[in-house]
Formats: sequence, C-alpha cells, structure tokens
Amino acid sequence: MSQVVTRFAPSPTGFLHIGGARTALFSWLMARQAKGRFLLRIEDTDRERSTDQAIEAILASMRWLGLNWDGEAVYQSRRIERHNQAVDELVRKGRAYWCECPPEEVQAMRDRARQRGLKPKYDGTCREKGLGPGPGRAVRLKTPLSGSTSYQDLVKGPIVVDNQELDDMVLRRSDGTPTYNLAVVVDDHDMGVSHVLRGDDHVNNTPRQITIYRAMGWPEPAFGHVPMILGPDKKKLSKRHGALSVMEYERLGYLPEALVNYLARLGWSCGDKEIFSRQELVELFSVDNLGSSAAVFDLKKLDWLNSQYIQAGDQARLAGLLAEFVNRRTPGAGRAEDLARVVPLLKPRAKTMVEMADKAGFFVADARSLAYDQKAVDRFLDPQAKALIREFAAALEEAAGFSRQALEQAAKSFLDRRGLKFKALAQPVRVAISGAAESPGLFETMEALGRDQTLGRLKRAADL
Repeated sequence: MSQVVTRFAPSPTGFLHIGGARTALFSWLMARQAKGRFLLRIEDTDRERSTDQAIEAILASMRWLGLNWDGEAVYQSRRIERHNQAVDELVRKGRAYWCECPPEEVQAMRDRARQRGLKPKYDGTCREKGLGPGPGRAVRLKTPLSGSTSYQDLVKGPIVVDNQELDDMVLRRSDGTPTYNLAVVVDDHDMGVSHVLRGDDHVNNTPRQITIYRAMGWPEPAFGHVPMILGPDKKKLSKRHGALSVMEYERLGYLPEALVNYLARLGWSCGDKEIFSRQELVELFSVDNLGSSAAVFDLKKLDWLNSQYIQAGDQARLAGLLAEFVNRRTPGAGRAEDLARVVPLLKPRAKTMVEMADKAGFFVADARSLAYDQKAVDRFLDPQAKALIREFAAALEEAAGFSRQALEQAAKSFLDRRGLKFKALAQPVRVAISGAAESPGLFETMEALGRDQTLGRLKRAADL
C-alpha cells in the first residue's frame, strides 16, 4: 500500500475557526493513524483578502492544538508559475482552449440557459475556434460533453455527476492568474496528496477537479467530505453558538487537548467512549466512523469535557497556565510556584482556566487590598463575629504549625474552650480570608494562603 498523505489547506482571509480546525484534525488523524504524512498548504492566492496576520494566527492555532505538519508549509502564491505550466500543458494536449468571450457575454449565456430551464453555464462558443493567446483571453478546460464523472466519497459514499452538468471551467483568468480548482489540483498532485478530507462545501468542486486530474493524466486522490457543524438550533453555526476562532477558545480558558477531544467527537465516534487521549485518537481513528450528517455544537458538553481534563491535569502545568491567566488581568500578580498550592483546591471547581483564575483572585490579592462582597460582610461580620475572629487570629499566632491538620486542631481547641460550634466560626473566617461567602475548604484555603496572609486578613476583617 502506498503511503497515506493528507493535507490541510486553509485560506488566510481570516482566522482558523472550529469547522476548519476539525477538518485539519481529521486529516491529521488519518495521516498519523496510517503512519503517513500530514502537509500544510496556505492558499494565499487571494492577495487582496489574505493577510500575514491571518497566516500567523492559523499557524499559531495549529501549533496550539498540537497538529504538527511534516516539512515546510507550502504557500500557494509562490507556485503560480507552476500552475501556469500545467495550463499550458493542457492547451498543448488539446484538453484546454483559449476563450475570448467577455464576462458580460458569458453571463448573458447563463441567463439565456436559465430562462430555458437549462443549466446556467458557458455554452462553448470558443471551444473549437482554435484561438491562441491574446489580450482579454482566458483558458478553459474541455470538459467531456457526455458520460459522467463519479467517485467514491470516503464519507458520503458513491457520487455521480452527469458531465452535461459541468461547465468548461476557466483554468486561467484573462489577467494571467490561475483559478482555484486548477491550483488545488496541481498542488495536491505535486505534494503527493493521496487523500483529501475537507468540508462538504467543496462537494461541487470535486467533480471539476477530477476532470482536471483526468485531463492531465494524473492519478486522483481519494476524496472525503465532512458535513458542516450546526448550532443547537440546527442552523448554521454562529458566534453565539461557538463559531469562534481557535485562539479565542484559548483565551476563554479551554485546554487544547480538551478542544481536540471535543472536535474529534464532533462527527466521529468509537462506541460510547467520550474521553480520548491524543494517542487513543490516533490509534482508533478511521474514516469509516465519520458521520455523514451534520454535527451539533454543544458548548455545555465542551465545558464538561474541559473540566474533566482540568481535574486530571498535571498540577505543575496547570499552575503555569493559571499564572498566565492571572497575569493577563493583573500583570505580575501570579507566580506559578505560589499558585501550585492553590491548583488542587480549584481544579474540582473550575470548568475553564478563566474560571480558575476568577476563583484564584482572592489567593493572589494582598491582605490589604482584598475586596469584600458587601452582602457577605453584612451577613457574617457583625460585631460579635469580628470579636471572635480577632480572638481566633491571636490563637493561630500561637499555633505550632500551619498545615490543614494543625489548623483544624487549633480551631477545635479554640471552639471547645468557648463552648461554640464550628458554624459560629466557619463563615466569618471564610469571608475574612476570601472576601466572599464561598471558597474551597476553609482549612485547605488557610494552608494555601500561608500564615502571614491568613493572619493579615483575619486582623483586617476584625477591624472593618
């Protein structure tokens, strides 16, 4: 069996979004599962809309997702001379011809055909004129006039198109630039692409591209078209449903492995299993398990999946990420070595790194600048509670240690001497050290804050 070579070929007219990222992932998995090659091609021939910023964003998104490509990225704009060589070869072989029909005349042909209930297409006026190059002339492919073009779609099954439905498509425009379908075929052939997985918005392009392959006498790759992603309302995915750029998900605090896992399950399945490591995805992926109907994007499921990865995540790595997110809001406020103590407390309580940074806010605040929720203060820090906090702070200054166990024992002894229940102390202390009525476990939080911060906060709250 020849080597499997797949590719991802984004147009840098915008950032990489979820649909494109899923297509890239499926192509990457197909290549890695077969121990083949995964290539990246930047289709930047639309110079007016393509930007360097979009190219860098696409590359950054691919790297963040861990979709490493083999070799150097290919830039389509640098291959125009090669594309035109192919067009010239088709003309020499009699498989393409020069056309002098201006655009308005071609549009009139289509309008007339539409009025007669026919396929609106170019009528072949110049097909047998034997024209050569000249000002304002384009080159068109001689599409077969009879028969059909068929292929076995890897996802959708057999697809057959009557050749009478196809146009004599333009291969080279009158300004000398090659068209999309011609450039894609030449690039895929030269790059040795054996399998093309892409969105089903390209289904109509495939028969046209196959006719170019056959006109050139080149072997055709296998084609597969993945259905689009819909929102929960079963309509086209919009920004409010999650149609964001990949790096926007990074900014929202999702882990790349969670997003990869979610995208893989968005149109692919392996039994009822939901959580896959990257290695499991590579080992288990098969195009046979790609769904042929549109997948529905569910942000709540992504949140759940991300929370599972956070809970299972490496503490040191999460501490480093948490420091990044904290510092995005308050530069210099978070250090990974300090936040490592906090991560175990927050992992079960956060669906995203942004949520974790929210919950870590009071940990990184200084005792003197800790913000208090006024409702919590009014409810739990009455004069009696403040007096109790002041006494508890004095007792903690005498404590032999500041571990969770030592703090629990110190609190028990303090309450026993006063004949009080734990609830008399718990919420006032919680508000004093966190500024709110909710926090992770009380003694775990005090241990993570450390002696100085805990005592400083208790004393400040007692003086409010």
